[in-house]
Amino acid sequence: MNYKESVDYLFEQLPMFSRVGGMAIKEGLTNTILICNKLNNPQNKFKSVHIAGTNGKGSVSHMLAAILQTAGFKTGLYTSPHLTDFRERIKVNGKKCSQEFVVQFTEQMKPFIEEFKPSFFEITVGMAFEYFAKEKVDIAIIETGLGGRLDSTNIITPILSIITNIGLDHVQMLGNSLPEIAVEKAGIIKQNVSVIIGETNAATKTVFIKSAQEKNASIQFADELFKVNNYKYSIDNLTIEIENIKQHTKEVFTLDLTGLYQLKNIITVIAALKKLQDLDWNINNSHIKTALNKTKQLTGLKGRWQVIRKNNPPVFADVAHNSDGVKQVIQHLQLLSFNQLHLIVGMVKDKDVSAVLSLLPSNAKYYFTQAQIPRAMPAEDLQKLAAKFNLEGYSFSNVNLAIEYAIQKASKSDLVLIMGSVFLIGEINSI
Repeated sequence: MNYKESVDYLFEQLPMFSRVGGMAIKEGLTNTILICNKLNNPQNKFKSVHIAGTNGKGSVSHMLAAILQTAGFKTGLYTSPHLTDFRERIKVNGKKCSQEFVVQFTEQMKPFIEEFKPSFFEITVGMAFEYFAKEKVDIAIIETGLGGRLDSTNIITPILSIITNIGLDHVQMLGNSLPEIAVEKAGIIKQNVSVIIGETNAATKTVFIKSAQEKNASIQFADELFKVNNYKYSIDNLTIEIENIKQHTKEVFTLDLTGLYQLKNIITVIAALKKLQDLDWNINNSHIKTALNKTKQLTGLKGRWQVIRKNNPPVFADVAHNSDGVKQVIQHLQLLSFNQLHLIVGMVKDKDVSAVLSLLPSNAKYYFTQAQIPRAMPAEDLQKLAAKFNLEGYSFSNVNLAIEYAIQKASKSDLVLIMGSVFLIGEINSI
């Protein structure tokens, strides 16, 4: 097989969550353990940081990877899902794994795939671990796919665990309450391995403390260590003053990730770096400042308050797709000066679509659309549901038609925003 045939084989043969939803999930870690045993357990051949959370784990993963590679460490980065290229999931020092490796790995694992029928995610995790071992990385940043306790990535023993925050997402698989979801996320906490919790929440704090105590793992809540004093937003960067709460020292960082929600994520990143420094990783302020100023360049992160077009009218894209994420995007909109908001929205059927629609402003102009995957809610169905929340607009069969029409309708002083689904953002032609 060539590269395209290999990727097509993986997409077509293996149940893939992004396409079919919950039916793609394989309960338990059995298949991942079998895969890694067959590969001689590559996950034990490199150090790692494990990151879970409802929102923010992608941004935190990319920022940490950018900083570690700037500090001179050969750094693996495993994230999901990808936006446009399967190899975005597996990177070393910001470079996607080679097409040749994907072909070789798929050929090698084909008999196993056909015998054991693993999920797409399980095979992808094994592929990432094998690549990082083969490349002899110093450290790998490993983002969970869904949850934590039963996530395929959860066979690693990292040097540090991070849980960014807890929100109501994937409730049909993780639980209907914040404490229930927190139990699943806390499943990544390992014996004697420190854990950083990004955001203190009264409903989940005791869950994390109890789990950490049971594992003899030191636990710190990032927002009890650091706080944001001031920030300044521009279309190109976000400048943030952070205070060490106990030491009363202040530091200014400039991020090229400009979404206002990065104010929470940066606190998690700084707390994690402090712990890595305590573990004798040679990371200094110069490394941190340099990397945060060009994370997108260093790691290729896309879809986080991404500028698609700078003006006349400005067009932004964001992968926010659940209530907490959408609230943060709406908060960001309040920073900006524009005449009329044009919202291009597409979602998947298994999200709490009504909860998201209830948060959206009724005075915006709407363009409902859909990603080209089976999980996508048809644009016309989304349009009908939105009408119940007094959100009126047009429907389009794909996101690029919606963008083209919205730009035609918008004046130079308006703002166009595309949001609602990672998969929708991945289909934007100019992403």
